[in-house]
Amino acid sequence: MGSNSQGTSVSQSAPKKLMVGFGDSDIRYGVDTILQSIPEQRWSVAAWRGERVHVQVLVQSGKTNGGLKLRFSDLIRTGQSNISSENFRFGMVQPVMTDEYAGGCGAPLPEAKDSSLARDRIDYESGLDKLNGKLQVVWVSLDVPLGAEPGIYTGTVKVMKQKLRISLEVMDGILPPASDWSFDLDLWQHPAAVARVHDVELWSDKHFDLLRPYFRMLAEAGQKNITASIVEEPWGHQTYDDYPSLIKWIKKTDGSWQFDYSLFDKYVQFVMDAGIDKRINCYSMIPWKMVVRYYDEASGKDSSVTTPIGSEAYVATWRPMLKDFTRHLKEKGWFSITSIAMDERPLKDMQQAINMLKEIDPSWKIALAGDYHAEIEKDLFDYCLASRWDFPEEVLRARIAAGKPSTYYTCCVEQYPNNFTFSPAAEQSWIGWYAAAKGFTGYLRWAYNSWPADPLRDSRFGSWPAGDTYQVYPGPQTSVRFEKLREGIQDFEKMRILRERWTREGKKGKIEMLDSILKRFKIEALATVPAASMLKEARRDLLKIQGP
Repeated sequence: MGSNSQGTSVSQSAPKKLMVGFGDSDIRYGVDTILQSIPEQRWSVAAWRGERVHVQVLVQSGKTNGGLKLRFSDLIRTGQSNISSENFRFGMVQPVMTDEYAGGCGAPLPEAKDSSLARDRIDYESGLDKLNGKLQVVWVSLDVPLGAEPGIYTGTVKVMKQKLRISLEVMDGILPPASDWSFDLDLWQHPAAVARVHDVELWSDKHFDLLRPYFRMLAEAGQKNITASIVEEPWGHQTYDDYPSLIKWIKKTDGSWQFDYSLFDKYVQFVMDAGIDKRINCYSMIPWKMVVRYYDEASGKDSSVTTPIGSEAYVATWRPMLKDFTRHLKEKGWFSITSIAMDERPLKDMQQAINMLKEIDPSWKIALAGDYHAEIEKDLFDYCLASRWDFPEEVLRARIAAGKPSTYYTCCVEQYPNNFTFSPAAEQSWIGWYAAAKGFTGYLRWAYNSWPADPLRDSRFGSWPAGDTYQVYPGPQTSVRFEKLREGIQDFEKMRILRERWTREGKKGKIEMLDSILKRFKIEALATVPAASMLKEARRDLLKIQGP
């Protein structure tokens, strides 16, 4: 077993003196990394009002007694307003077990791969660790207040007995709250996993109380979609935990269907109240196993029916459900924001599902994550392409003009860019820049929290590359991956705001310079150029063109 690290050197013996300094948030420091020289003593950063910025504090000591201590000062703008130290948040970056790409989907099981430890889980709640004689890493986030006056602010962070200096340039730009971001973020949620790891009854009051901070954290990253299951196991139980339906299907003794929406209604309203309220994506009328489970009143037992797409059983099962579901959604006032969603389903299956939905109500919205199919593009409201695909230019323009989410996704197929626990940290931010470069309106990922057995310690699961199934940890605890993904979304929003401003002001030259920066973001370039290098150069150039 080794350690997963980027951009650092490893030695057999650590210097005994205390070494303290700042580390780049784009670097995932390995658990065996040993500092051989003093890190940076000053963190200089430029940010918009409303933006969140990150840095890491590195602490290495030959001692194994005593606790790690950090204390931030207020940031001072000479003779002017201050930024309170309360805007800093920090916690240990803890390691989890990871593995390797090894071909991605269908790769060997974890025991056949090279496993290692990777720092990813950010623990804000447990306090700082005791000194352990090795390199320890603290993640630091700074939320720049919306009301901060532009200018240079300076301050310090005291680490043990040493002071490190901070210089923050607050720029004129204003980044609005995440609820107002345009970026279409869609990380699929898995509520049953939360019940299992917290050991509470599924759908109990305690379960809902525990779910709330998970949804709020996701909303604060700009999440738009509620993941709502309308059948049992829409993905054929590929996850560690069950994926139960929010709708109870009931077959009456006379053979007719009845549908209990009480849990669906409670859950959807709950997630909306937590801040995710733009869209409801319902999975799925083409599940990965074509089976519908229901309660059979005649036998008094749970039962199931196999429903091959287009078969008599399919039509007899789904037509009454969709008719009744349409009625219910309209009564709730949710029909206009709801899509029937499919994941990587074949064209012919999609065409049959589309035909049935449009016969029931031509206004039905439909979502698909998968390959590009010109034949059904116009029928799809929310269309998310696998990263190997692009929308034709004229199609993308028309979709954006019509307000249709037109996004992309990565999964276990792509080695890069990706969100595995062994992926370079910067690739998460790169994802937002690639969306801007290609004209996509956002990004989708399975999944937000489909956890394996012991997610706090081991991110490996089945034949998927480690970390593929989740982006945050039980608690909820955030991660390097999730924070860097959010960082890239912030960059996307800043570029959108700048483009809109320059368009209004007729500054074609600046728009051309922005387009020139974005042309560098090509997936194939990651084979030879690290995401961190590409981002560093792009952010430097973007900063330059923001001036007069």
